[in-house]
Amino acid sequence: MLEQPKAQVMIAGAGPVGLLTALVLAQRGVSCVVLEAEPSLTLDLRAGTFHPPTLEMLNRVGVADAMMTLGIQVSRWQSCDLEHGRVAEWDLSLLKNDTPYPFRLHLEQHRLTPLLMDKLKSFPHVQVLFNHRFESLTQNPNDVTVRIATPDGPVTWTTPWLVAADGGRSQVRKSAEIEFAGYTWPERYSVISTTYDFGQLGYTENAYISDPEQWVALFKMPDVGPPGLWRMTLPVGQDVPDDMAMAGPYAQHTIRRVTGASADVMYPLVHQSIYSVHQRVAVNLRKHRVLLAGDAAHVNNPLGGFGLNSGIHDAISLGDMLAEVIQEGVDDNLLDLYHRQRHTVNMEYVQQLSVKNKKNLEEKDPELRMQRIRELQETCADPVKARVFLLNSSMINSIARANAIL
Repeated sequence: MLEQPKAQVMIAGAGPVGLLTALVLAQRGVSCVVLEAEPSLTLDLRAGTFHPPTLEMLNRVGVADAMMTLGIQVSRWQSCDLEHGRVAEWDLSLLKNDTPYPFRLHLEQHRLTPLLMDKLKSFPHVQVLFNHRFESLTQNPNDVTVRIATPDGPVTWTTPWLVAADGGRSQVRKSAEIEFAGYTWPERYSVISTTYDFGQLGYTENAYISDPEQWVALFKMPDVGPPGLWRMTLPVGQDVPDDMAMAGPYAQHTIRRVTGASADVMYPLVHQSIYSVHQRVAVNLRKHRVLLAGDAAHVNNPLGGFGLNSGIHDAISLGDMLAEVIQEGVDDNLLDLYHRQRHTVNMEYVQQLSVKNKKNLEEKDPELRMQRIRELQETCADPVKARVFLLNSSMINSIARANAIL
């Protein structure tokens, strides 16, 4: 039987949230073992926008500079409408007195995880174990008993603290019997990547294009190097089967709707995917010695780029608080504060804003659409109002709100 690693914290999931939690703990002298079901770091193309306060946090742990060399700095992003064109162009330099990073950084999350892994290699008190899949847990007064599937067979280990960073389908959350409250949207989302340059049509590297039939979110991503890729995220109706949505003609038609090209124009397709979209938050982010972070704790639609960022905010907050409990002897009631802060801002900011963004983009009533367009234009034209808008959309206000909760 495999010998259990000596670790003060066990983390399920070696995605960005799990690895970052481990790094925060490691930098404060806490020993960790990270369990990952897959044989290596995974390739996930759904998240790739980093907001200013997230970059501040990643700078603290020493990876922001490397991210800057790999990513695309987006200083302006657009609100558009398929019929009416550009509605507003938001200038993130309005936040220059609020953050040292007055821009969004576009970088695929699978390019962040290797940076975190490289940092973790310098800490002998951290182990990342691939092909180790969490199966179940039993809570005890002073620890958690965990059953794990390994290449050498099942093992049962114990840990003082267990962190769930194992995604929206979190087996840790299910095994701990924590309710994942919320709902699933009826439509699915598709991601289409192309080398076609939407910049030549006047789009900035990030643009949200409203349309009552099918809105589109545009992102330019660095990919493996210049000239990068343009990624489109869009809804797929219930009447469209998966195989049709994943077929080339459907993607070509979708791109042509944005470009206005004729039916004989074809675009290079690099990647396509389709997935279900949820708005859910765990009712408790702490249950005794089990703690939830990232998608294991909350999921939302991607409009606004809040999901991964919120997960990173979880990791920093949870890592700091766990270190205080373990290393400094602070009462573990501090971890209840983690729940209060992160649950509150997820409900008040992440869930509400992402749902609002979706409803605005898909609005079908012509009068309400025009009202929204006028409101965005008026807000963008006023630097004071625009800064307030950007403080919300850039998640700076959500951090302030969390810090105010005691």
